Amino acid sequence: MEKTLEIDGKQVRFKSTAATPLRYKAQFGRDFFADLLKMEKLRKFDPKKENYEVLESLDTTVFLNIVWVLAKTADPKIPDPLTWFDTFESFPLDEVFSHLQDLLIHSLQSKKK
Repeated sequence: MEKTLEIDGKQVRFKSTAATPLRYKAQFGRDFFADLLKMEKLRKFDPKKENYEVLESLDTTVFLNIVWVLAKTADPKIPDPLTWFDTFESFPLDEVFSHLQDLLIHSLQSKKK
């Protein structure tokens, strides 16, 4: 599955394939699905209830790592994460990540026949 978003005036492609978790592990030394499932805690966050302790356990670099690996899967020529993120003056992580949720869900689903 693939998606293109405009970020900081640039067209950026994102893609999820069977190789995405392997690429994530190779780059970051962490399990893709374990990190993805840790973000499930966000669903419990409710600013009206002010349960900010949910946010304390989150590592925001996981979000950036996942965004990068989806971009790297779409375009193998993009550089390492620090170099790539430095090419953007602004990077609205919350907006980008919300647009990529369907790619992530696609990574977790199986296709039954």
